Amino acid sequence: MADAATEERPDEGSPTETAANLLVATKVGADPDPYRSRLAAYDHGDLAAIRNDRRRALAFWLNLYNAGTQLLLERRPELYESPLRFLRFFRAEAVTVAGTGLGLDEIEQGILRGGRSKYGLGYLPRVPRRFERRYAVDCDPRIHFACNCGAASCPAIRAYEPNGVDDQLDLATEAYLEETVTYDPGAGVARVPRVFLWYRGDFGGADGIRALLRAYDAIPDGSDPTLRHRPWDWSKAKGKFA
Repeated sequence: MADAATEERPDEGSPTETAANLLVATKVGADPDPYRSRLAAYDHGDLAAIRNDRRRALAFWLNLYNAGTQLLLERRPELYESPLRFLRFFRAEAVTVAGTGLGLDEIEQGILRGGRSKYGLGYLPRVPRRFERRYAVDCDPRIHFACNCGAASCPAIRAYEPNGVDDQLDLATEAYLEETVTYDPGAGVARVPRVFLWYRGDFGGADGIRALLRAYDAIPDGSDPTLRHRPWDWSKAKGKFA
């Protein structure tokens, strides 16, 4: 995470640092616009390292997604509160990168999930824009424990760093599962967050979900519970930082 001195010099540093600084600005109430302008002014050559390095890509796009959410909640809260939230909020321009305006759906579904639709339980492809195709990464299901769309049920926000992103994603996954998963051995039931339903295919189906739950000690080794999905609390929860 960038320090205060770096925040005062947004024109310095790499794109991943600029994205992290933007996220920090939304957390501490600093002016985000210098970082937004810097991101918009990059060209594709500036972003080559992100395109060619999985860890840089994950850190960059996760930080931008979460920063974009906070910016929209701050500047256009009516979109989140609209009955048409899924059309208006998630498709509204949240950030501009290399001259291309991006909404939350484009960052999450088109890039972080590698071009998958948010409909169809994670099994359907998305029709991507050219920008999305250029920067799409292979879907790492742990992103679902890192992306915060502003709802109370969303995971806490962290600033991700390229060198530590895998460890940070493990930490975020473990923390969110500990908070949201309950296991009843007598009934043979695990109650899990609804992201496991919405993005079932990202996790490899029910068997993949159980394997992940076992890997993070959310259910015991050897258990094979029925999965029950918790209701999602869509109450607006701006500023949910870890």
